[in-house]
Amino acid sequence: MERGGISAILFDLDNTLVDTAGAGQLALHRVCELLRSKLKDANTSDICKRFARKLYEEQFDPSAGITIDDVRINHWHEALQEAEGVDCGRALASDCYYTWKTTRLQALALTPEVFALLQELKRSYKLLLLTNGEAQTQREKLEALRCEGLFSALVVAGDYSEQKPAVSIFTHCFELLGVKPQDCIMVGDSLDTDIQGGFNAGVRATVWISKNADALPQNCVTPDYTIPSVLELPGVLAKLK
Repeated sequence: MERGGISAILFDLDNTLVDTAGAGQLALHRVCELLRSKLKDANTSDICKRFARKLYEEQFDPSAGITIDDVRINHWHEALQEAEGVDCGRALASDCYYTWKTTRLQALALTPEVFALLQELKRSYKLLLLTNGEAQTQREKLEALRCEGLFSALVVAGDYSEQKPAVSIFTHCFELLGVKPQDCIMVGDSLDTDIQGGFNAGVRATVWISKNADALPQNCVTPDYTIPSVLELPGVLAKLK
């Protein structure tokens, strides 16, 4: 592939290169199976929905002296208490958490098609993976994926003072690659972090991954390109020549 003025591609990770949402659903299903074996007549679906809500609303402060594992065991503990109305104990909450965590990590994978795409792109572009999220969690994902060789750099924004869409984290990425913002495109599934961040940082183009070609919400940033899958990226690159 020829570069056409673009020398670097910044990729988001979750639900851009890997199906984190799908892996998470499988993990919750496994926890439901565990709970059915432990708690007779429990509303396992409600318990898992409560955990998922807590995970979505999670605010983690690494300076608080508690690990992300402890925080998420607490999520399960609280979900069990709220749904069942009794304290089922932290041992069960811990079992739920590690079942969920292990299953999700095992389910995360670059598909052969995505792997091949990255290998091909690497021949002509500098590739950088930029992921938001709590540092331990995201590094565990990267370790499970074993994708280091595909990228010039891996940046876990949780290691820094600001995450996407802050310009500072993008500036750090440009410096790592030795490129200017206009030499780059940003590819991701989040309008609020990936696309807004790329726009703020002045990249050449932003590419939004939206499986269902969802309509843009009002008063949000407009991506330069919208594609249903990262596998459609070569078509975008061809237009940028």
